[in-house]
Amino acid sequence: MSALYTEKAGYFLPGPLTEGPWQPDAQHGGPVAALLARSVENVPSGTAMQVVRLTVELMRPVPLSPLSAEAGLIRPGRRVQLVEAVLRAGDTEVARARALRIRVARLEVPVDRSGPPVPLPSGPAPENLTPRTAFVNAVDLRFARGSWDETGPVTMWTRLLVPVVEGEEPSPLQRAAAAADFGNGVSRVLDFENHTFINPDLTVALARVPEGEWIGFDAVTRLSSEGYGQAEAQIFDAAGPVGRSVQSLIVSAR
Repeated sequence: MSALYTEKAGYFLPGPLTEGPWQPDAQHGGPVAALLARSVENVPSGTAMQVVRLTVELMRPVPLSPLSAEAGLIRPGRRVQLVEAVLRAGDTEVARARALRIRVARLEVPVDRSGPPVPLPSGPAPENLTPRTAFVNAVDLRFARGSWDETGPVTMWTRLLVPVVEGEEPSPLQRAAAAADFGNGVSRVLDFENHTFINPDLTVALARVPEGEWIGFDAVTRLSSEGYGQAEAQIFDAAGPVGRSVQSLIVSAR
């Protein structure tokens, strides 16, 4: 399997695994969020900092074409920093992210190590998934509650199988951002055939750095009767809870 993106001459070339579920010429939000997370992390901080919140705005469908990335510090500080990253296809801005970074200082404080709600997966991945997006083939998905073909809340583990950018090991933030964008799809309450429920944003807030390759989440979708809704999830790793994710939803009949 190849990477999600290949970097060449200052551009990020999306591979076939980035294709999303809503239209064949647009990318899944997971790869886009992970690429924006990488851009944020590459902005020098001047001191040890950790991203505690990443908010991604998907301005329009992100095409399966070369992307340029630009990122910088918009709120400097020794304790708190705000970083912004922008992705463009040609001259068109397609996605943007803002990240809050907090200084790292070792303290003796209580840390929640209550353990995950479900055990880590074991054995080979099941072969009975019904993929609705090519990005599924870049991720090992293991359902502990619910399934890809059922509606309602879901508890599951995910493991990114390929690099976000060719030749690089994905960071914990990149893994969490890529996994969190699955929330509205797997915890859906409507069918794909008759409805769309597209998220124009994604927020990932972390209380600590996720450990290991596996990212778990307990996701639920709630809808209004006025064409919008929300998907949210508790994020966890093998040691226990690490944070939460939230997606706003545009809900439409096909």
